[in-house]
Amino acid sequence: MKLTKIVITGGPSAGKTTAMSWVQNAFSKLGYTVLFVPETATEFITGGVAPWTCGTNLDYQKVQMELQLTKERLFEKAARTMKAEKVLIVCDRGAIDNKSYMNDEEFAAVLREVGKTERELLLSYDAVFHLVSAAKGAEEFYTFANNAARYESVGQAVALDDRLIAAWQGHPHHCIIDNSVELREKLKNLIAAIRDFLGEPAPPEIERKFLVEMPELTALEKLPGFRRVEIEQAYLPTTNDERLRIRKWVENGQAIYYKTRRRHVNGQRIEVEERLTQRSYKEMLEEAGEALQLLRKTRYSLQYDGQLFQLDVYPFWAEQAVVKIELNEENGEVRLPPELKLIREVTGERAYKDYTLAALMNS
Repeated sequence: MKLTKIVITGGPSAGKTTAMSWVQNAFSKLGYTVLFVPETATEFITGGVAPWTCGTNLDYQKVQMELQLTKERLFEKAARTMKAEKVLIVCDRGAIDNKSYMNDEEFAAVLREVGKTERELLLSYDAVFHLVSAAKGAEEFYTFANNAARYESVGQAVALDDRLIAAWQGHPHHCIIDNSVELREKLKNLIAAIRDFLGEPAPPEIERKFLVEMPELTALEKLPGFRRVEIEQAYLPTTNDERLRIRKWVENGQAIYYKTRRRHVNGQRIEVEERLTQRSYKEMLEEAGEALQLLRKTRYSLQYDGQLFQLDVYPFWAEQAVVKIELNEENGEVRLPPELKLIREVTGERAYKDYTLAALMNS
């Protein structure tokens, strides 16, 4: 069985309710058994359990987190009993969403209560897809009609949306679906993003890449959603037309490992990713021997004006760095943070692809 657990999150009135039916229809057709973990906060609040009915907000957050994790555990347990080749568990919000409704002390207390670290909660999901609130760019569609538990004003919804993006920013597969298009196209973008992550045939992702002057890195720490990750990735030899990459991702001293296979079928790119253990990662490095092509870089994730950027800093460049952004449409507008000084766009240039850089470093 291939079991994948994803989160669909977002600010108030973002289209999550409609999105669930779209996900059900789209992935059932692709052979998935699709299971949905309902939003815990809505269940509690409509049932009379809320931050303002409990003794304190912390009291409420503790029971909400406990129920959230229990539901997810039982859904996974049930899924493993099913006669299905592919199961997709879709969480209507995940445990990290709760962080946006607490201060740091409260969140730390909740983590102690459930015996988890923030990193453990974050990585218990395979991918996170954030639908931006209608309060940001589609205010005329912001509504309370489809959720009795909703109480945020437009301003509060915008602030909450920003906090949710920042809370999930550390996840390796965090995708933001904005309001640059009307709702139907927005949901199409969501389906395409999930399909691409699952390795199902899909159109190539739209990635823009820019060469920028080396910024003052300490200034970037002040931007929303700032994260720093040390990446070591290796391209391994294969015997066919696929490309095989393994990657070590280190944040705050904690490492996770991935293997990615990429190939093209009938003109469409298929990419499948899976987790590795530390032992498997080291064994694959050793087996590659002299054929190994290794690349190291530091990645800074940034949020600016509703867009997510990745700044890659390489040890062999002192004066320049590379910025990447993934867009949902070919002509989407790119708004670089003022801290990043553009040299020129290098989208599609082979010289600035990591695979090329790794080959040069190891030649």
